[in-house]
Amino acid sequence: MKRRRTIALAAATAAAVTTVLTGCGALDKAMDCVKTADAIATSVTNLQQAVSNASNDVTQIEESLNSISTELGNLKDTTDNADLSKAVDDLTKGVDSVREAVKNGDTTPDITPVTDAATEIGKVCTPG
Repeated sequence: MKRRRTIALAAATAAAVTTVLTGCGALDKAMDCVKTADAIATSVTNLQQAVSNASNDVTQIEESLNSISTELGNLKDTTDNADLSKAVDDLTKGVDSVREAVKNGDTTPDITPVTDAATEIGKVCTPG
């Protein structure tokens, strides 16, 4: 009887430890999401400044798009949230469309899809 209690206690302890560790992993993912959303927001601000800059600095636009793409790579590999996945896809499409417009000589591309998707990522990553 004592042996069964010991085994049951060991099993319960293992389950509790697993739950705590899983929770820590979820917390790490949430913190990574917040950090990535902040980095994307900074890059989007830089993109807005580059597009509205009087000289329309294409190099700065490209640098901002590259920064956003790098951060998107971080989110794509870690998310299982459907809303976040959609926002990541939308932002990827927005970045691609701006990149294509710049490639075709447009120095004032429409960045609304980028800003809208980045805002959505921020909402999903930092609810409340």
